[in-house]
Amino acid sequence: MTPKDISFSIKKAADALVSELKNTSVARHPLQKDSMPSLNELKHVMSLLKCILFPGYLGDVSIREDLMESYYELEFEKLFDLLREQVKRGFMYDRILSQKETVASIVEQSEQVALQFIQGLPEIKQLLNTDVIAAYNGDPAARNFGEVIYCYPVISALIHHRVAHLLLELGVPLIPRIISEMAHSETGIDIHPGASIGRYFTIDHGTGVVIGETSIIGNNVKIYQGVTLGAKSFPLDENGQPVKGILRHPIVEDDVIIYANATVLGRVTIGKGAVVGANVSITEDVARGLKVQKS
Repeated sequence: MTPKDISFSIKKAADALVSELKNTSVARHPLQKDSMPSLNELKHVMSLLKCILFPGYLGDVSIREDLMESYYELEFEKLFDLLREQVKRGFMYDRILSQKETVASIVEQSEQVALQFIQGLPEIKQLLNTDVIAAYNGDPAARNFGEVIYCYPVISALIHHRVAHLLLELGVPLIPRIISEMAHSETGIDIHPGASIGRYFTIDHGTGVVIGETSIIGNNVKIYQGVTLGAKSFPLDENGQPVKGILRHPIVEDDVIIYANATVLGRVTIGKGAVVGANVSITEDVARGLKVQKS
C-alpha cells in the first residue's frame, strides 16, 4: 500500500467512528467535559487508606505511638486532596449543570464530601477491627491478626466495601462501584457498595461470593466461598428495561452461617441463628434457628 492509501484508510475509519459516536446513546454528552475519575488515582486512594486503617501492618512506615496524631494529620491532607478531585470528577460525569448548579458549587460539595468521608474513618476502622476478629476466630488455621490482615482476601474486600459503602451513602456517583470492582478483580469477592453489612462479618476463602446491592447482613454472620445473595427475576418497565432501586436481595439476620455454594435469591429473610448448608438453593424465608440442608 502507498502512504496515500494508508492515510485514506485511516481517515475513513476515523470518520466512521466519529459517526458512530454521534449516533449512540452510550457516548458522553457534550457537557461532560471534565476527565472521568482516574483508576490509577483511586488505586492510590485505596493504598493510602489501607495504610491509614492498618498502620504498622500495611505500608512501609513504622510509626511511633506518640507521633500517630501527626501522622494521621499528614495522611489525611494527602487523602483530602486526592479524594476531592476524584469526587468532583464523579459529580461532573453524573450531572448536567443547571443554572442553579455551577462548577464552583460542585467543587465545594466535593470538598464537603471528602471531609465527611475522613470524619467517618474512625467508624470504618471500628467495623474492620471486628471483621479481623471474626476472620481470626472463625479459622483455626489463622495464627494471629497480622496474618489475617495481610493474607485473607476477605479483609481486602471489606476494606474496599466499607469505604465504597460510605462514599455511596454520601451521595458520590460511580466511584463506589469502581472501588468495589477493584476488590472483585483482586479477590474474586463481589460485594455491591449498596449492601449493608454489620459487625463481625467474615467470608471463609471467598472466591465466587456475590452479595447484591440491596442485601442486608446483620452482626456475626459467616459465609463461605461460592455463596450468592442475589435477586430473582425482576420487573421491567414499559420500555422493557429493569426497574431500578427495588428491594430484591436477601436479609440475613444475626448469627447466621451460610456454607459453600449456597444460593439465596430474592427479598427473603434468613432468620437469626439459622444455618444454610452447602449447595442449598433458598427462595423462601428461613425461620430463626433453622438448619437447612440439601436433601
